Amino acid sequence: MTDHTMATTPRTMTANPLIAGARVAGTDVYNSAGDHLGEIYDVMLDKQSGKVAYAIMSFGGFLGLGEKYHPIPWSVLDYDTARGGYVVPLTKDKLEAAPMYDSAGEPDWDDKAYGKRVHDYYGTMPYWMM
Repeated sequence: MTDHTMATTPRTMTANPLIAGARVAGTDVYNSAGDHLGEIYDVMLDKQSGKVAYAIMSFGGFLGLGEKYHPIPWSVLDYDTARGGYVVPLTKDKLEAAPMYDSAGEPDWDDKAYGKRVHDYYGTMPYWMM
């Protein structure tokens, strides 16, 4: 006797839960109120664990000048299929006061004190402790 349940059950199409890192860059970021805050510039992956540590969000500036980069713990982002972008529970003021860097240089990603400061700011547990 053959089970035909799979063949006759209608399938609901859902969004693919995986995305290539290269496709994350450029994705818009909004706050909970719907304001456009910026876009994902890059993602930072932990080489040992494979976990996504941070989404680097570009914010401010004009035509690439004066742009600031904010490492946001990946756990803070929530993908909204209706918007086609990520939503974060941040106001523009909160984001402006967040840990950031500019084109002059990235932070020392190996510095756990810096990472802890970022996670403390957003009220999240550091990715390396999860």
